[in-house]
Amino acid sequence: MSEKIENLLGENRTFDPPSSIVENANATKEWFDLAEQDRLAYWQKQALERITWYKEPTEILDDSNSPFYQWFKDGELNLSYNCLDRHLETDGDRVAFYWEGEPGDTQEITYQDLYERVCKLSNGLKELGVKKGDRIAIYLGMTPEIVISMLACARIGAVHSVVFGGFSAEALADRINDAEAKVVITADGAWRRGDIVPLKKNVDDSLKLTDHIESVVVVKRTNNDVDMVEGLDYWYHDLVDKQDSTCEPEVMNAEDMLYILYTSGTTAKPKGIVHTQAGYLTGVTTTHSAVFDVKEDDIYWCAADCGWVTGHSYIVYGPLANKTTSVMYEGAPNAPDEKRLWSIVEKYKVNIFYTAPTAIRAFMKWGVEHPQAHDLSSLRLLGTVGEPINPEAWMWYHENIGSESCAIVDTWWQTETGSIMITPLPGITSTKPGSACGPMPGIDAIVVDEKGNEVSKGEGGYLAIKTPWPSMLRTVFGDEKRYIDTYWSKYDGMYFAGDGAKYDDDGYFWLLGRVDDVMNISGHRISTAEVESALVAHESVAEAAVIGRADEISGEAIAAFVTLIGGFEGNDELITTLRQHVSDKIGPIAKPKSIVITNDLPKTRSGKIMRRLLKDISEERKLGDVTTLANADIVSELQTRSSESADE
Repeated sequence: MSEKIENLLGENRTFDPPSSIVENANATKEWFDLAEQDRLAYWQKQALERITWYKEPTEILDDSNSPFYQWFKDGELNLSYNCLDRHLETDGDRVAFYWEGEPGDTQEITYQDLYERVCKLSNGLKELGVKKGDRIAIYLGMTPEIVISMLACARIGAVHSVVFGGFSAEALADRINDAEAKVVITADGAWRRGDIVPLKKNVDDSLKLTDHIESVVVVKRTNNDVDMVEGLDYWYHDLVDKQDSTCEPEVMNAEDMLYILYTSGTTAKPKGIVHTQAGYLTGVTTTHSAVFDVKEDDIYWCAADCGWVTGHSYIVYGPLANKTTSVMYEGAPNAPDEKRLWSIVEKYKVNIFYTAPTAIRAFMKWGVEHPQAHDLSSLRLLGTVGEPINPEAWMWYHENIGSESCAIVDTWWQTETGSIMITPLPGITSTKPGSACGPMPGIDAIVVDEKGNEVSKGEGGYLAIKTPWPSMLRTVFGDEKRYIDTYWSKYDGMYFAGDGAKYDDDGYFWLLGRVDDVMNISGHRISTAEVESALVAHESVAEAAVIGRADEISGEAIAAFVTLIGGFEGNDELITTLRQHVSDKIGPIAKPKSIVITNDLPKTRSGKIMRRLLKDISEERKLGDVTTLANADIVSELQTRSSESADE
């Protein structure tokens, strides 16, 4: 078997950074020089300049007990203070969030407003008996209270565990039990495409599966009827309205736990990724400033959910610590129609927009008429996050959202890394559609083969990080062995990201998706991401998902599922055309053995395609847990179509 992943697709288009950004970019080439000369001094400089300390650290990195690294370990700080208090004297009236509810209600929340609301909830949690080190589960929609709850925990030294509001009661209970959380903060419901997600009912059902919860705090959002148990359930407004609007922040050690965030595994117990205080804040403030080039008067919108790490790092901690004015939206991108996001960009004159490739491909499918109906001229920088973006989606984003004038930053990072690791910097890097380009200053990322040797330019392999970085995970909560086995056992002394990657002939990084998404076709290791990119490059295809299914002859065969752009009709002729198109773009070895044309693809509510589910469908196995699907009804349709698909 090959030790490397095949490098099949090429991309020769390049785009220099816009001159308007180059002239005044936050990040400069000197950053790379300093990091190369002395990586630890570079990170020390970032930590001391970006963080307000109660006690400045004298030690940068303690690597004496690797892989349990510690950063700035004798420093003392508070993240809520860094996000709020230090801004108030000069910028208390600055808007922290323009919040837009799905039904159309709005809030304009200044830093002073946010500070007072955080302090009131902090005092309310103390009244419920919450102490430093206690774990608090947060199970909310995208309302201001999710940010307030995270910052209140940080203020009093409690550890938050945000659970995405799309997860089931059982999934919530699993996370409560693992973290041994004592309080849940939730809401009566959350708005999603005009429907109410029954958050409180899900919490009630989860409590039948756990005995850790002492109190449930309930935000009144949707006004649906909910059961309230005296002595257990507390209305949020009743708890906070009576509290004082000041609360002294807890002094935290740099290595105290800040939060646990569970990766959403469905075939194994979710991993509770642990992030601590100072290293994490150093990473998110540095990258937020450098990658998004945020200026004092910018309006910034990270269109993610706080239930995922993108929301933690680039809605809450990074932007607020950097005194940014952000947009926050509660609902679905097509509620009530496909123009919703662009109407928000136009309304608030958003300058920086950060979203997922999955969302971009949905925008492509919906049609250019929706963004074209709005004035998007305020945009100057676009970002992508969550998975590799295929070149054609990048180009669509560039042309139809960015009007061919915006910088685009395609970012690679993980829940585990805490902050962005590989990315173009908007004032420095010439970009290639679909490439994350190269590591941030201070990040030692390489592509290696199966034995841990770095591959050459033009070759593919596995992404690894050679040296520790400040915002890295510290452990898997309650399971140090799993932390070592998962991330540090494959390559001696290196962090294994679990992703495939390649260098192109210029040394640019190209992410190829999870190693689990690498197929072994007749001895060739082929990335699903490259076949998907080839499919989406065809004029008829809006989105594609590719998996390897068992095959008696080739070991694995390539099975593709595609959705079409409006106006194209799915038929046998198109399937034949698409198979040949992939062969022409990549080579005959990558020609899909089967193609299913469908109206939709099964996705989690964070927008990630559930390839595991497609594999089960394609191989006609029993389906696993589908409770996190945003569009679960598509599964039965796909099962039928898969059995009828063209298969040669």
